[in-house]
Amino acid sequence: MEETQRYSDADLVEFKEIIQQKLNSAKTELKYLLNQIKHENENGTDDTASAYVAIDDGSASQQKESVGQLAARQQKFIDSLEMALVRIGNKTYGICKVTGNLISKERLRAVPHTTQSIEAKKNQYK
Repeated sequence: MEETQRYSDADLVEFKEIIQQKLNSAKTELKYLLNQIKHENENGTDDTASAYVAIDDGSASQQKESVGQLAARQQKFIDSLEMALVRIGNKTYGICKVTGNLISKERLRAVPHTTQSIEAKKNQYK
């Protein structure tokens, strides 16, 4: 069996920088979303006419649910990025979990938290 290749330390540094930038951005966005959920009643709608309050309550709860889903998705993305940093640390980053081959640099730059090559991902849907 052939020895598994891995990316060089220099490559891993490049990917780590990309991931760190995305992670910082994702955490900022998550903080914003969580703030939206906490402060949804601070938009000055508390003193509107009662006829509009019932309508507003429905749309506000729907908006809060939507923002909650976005926040959950963002947290999952953050977790994936953090796991990618762990893989960089143990030098397994960029190795497809299905094929054991290196994932292309282009794919890793576009989707730095991926654990599958394009080929493996395509076969998943066959």
